[in-house]
Amino acid sequence: MKFIVDVDTQLPPRLATYLTEQGYDCVHTTDFEDGHLLGDDEIILIATEQDRTVVTKDSDFSEYFLLRGAPPKVLLIEFGNIGNTQLIALFDQYFHEVIAAFESDSELVIFRRDEVIAY
Repeated sequence: MKFIVDVDTQLPPRLATYLTEQGYDCVHTTDFEDGHLLGDDEIILIATEQDRTVVTKDSDFSEYFLLRGAPPKVLLIEFGNIGNTQLIALFDQYFHEVIAAFESDSELVIFRRDEVIAY
């Protein structure tokens, strides 16, 4: 499974590093030239071309998914404002559920502080 983490939604490069350390192929939008300026369409194109799941807090991606379908797959994080340490702690606690949802053919997964919802 491969991921692209969306900086525009204030998800830190530390999250991409964490996912890489867990054994996943993960890039952060800041890894690309002018990555902090990438628009949603460009992120969708990268995700589609590279078969990556978009990790975002931006509901535009889930709306795109619901209107047009996959690709790309979307992991929508609904934590609100959260510090990096707490973000990583929640991933440590629940990420196995996120992966299980994608492995069972879910294409949109909503990750909240206390639940994972798969579609």
